[in-house]
Amino acid sequence: RVAARGGAVELVDVDLDAAVRSVGKVADTLHTAHQRGKLDDPEAATARVTAVSSVGAAGARPDVVIEAVIEDADLKRGILRESESLDPVVLGSNTSSISIDDLASGLERKDRFAGLHFFNPVWAMPLVEVIRGKDTSDLTLGRIAEFVDFLGMEQALINDSPGFATTRLGVLAGLEAVRMVEQGVALPADIDRAMSLGYRHPMGPLMLGDLVGHDVRLGIASHLASVYGERFEPPELLRRMVAEGRLGKKSGAGFYDWSSGSPEPIDQN
Repeated sequence: RVAARGGAVELVDVDLDAAVRSVGKVADTLHTAHQRGKLDDPEAATARVTAVSSVGAAGARPDVVIEAVIEDADLKRGILRESESLDPVVLGSNTSSISIDDLASGLERKDRFAGLHFFNPVWAMPLVEVIRGKDTSDLTLGRIAEFVDFLGMEQALINDSPGFATTRLGVLAGLEAVRMVEQGVALPADIDRAMSLGYRHPMGPLMLGDLVGHDVRLGIASHLASVYGERFEPPELLRRMVAEGRLGKKSGAGFYDWSSGSPEPIDQN
């Protein structure tokens, strides 16, 4: 979205080849947008995205830096401290569950730091969940609002707490759906159909879990259970699926079979 709207982007990954591949995926998305009549010049937009192998190699004083690694608090804190050396106007973390105040503990300019939680696919989803830490300044929140507006997106402003709003609500629904399968209440496809058609969710909670990755969902649920208690305790079925490698789309199967590229119900018998 940044590149499509005229902004320059530096995509940082310690594996430069992975960063280059990611730029290629961005290019594919931009060309698809062009084919759909939503972008005039995909080549120019792609040229504004650069692969970089380290934070230190990125340009100084960027407008916005967003850390987006896996949900590992120690890893995130290290990258955020390193990123702060670039003196960004806004420093954000794309965490979906870890406390922003916890992540801010090693920063010098906590007032510039906030959560910026995007949703996949970012190019299509209009929401940014903005998480305000106890030290996040009003000036930073104003600059984030300008950034979100530049992206053509909308924000939901949430005070810091583990899981924030979307993850707490989404994980609860997902865990309960897994328990329903575990208890034989209904088949996954019927549970998903009920939520999609009955509540107009774009997809059901079990298919969403397949897309997110059940290992990711298990990690988030375990973290939230340590904070909020047993209502977030992962069902045994979820633990077993992860142990068996049934992680969802990325492994080829979860509650659905993804081997053909599109989800097909799996015989539960």
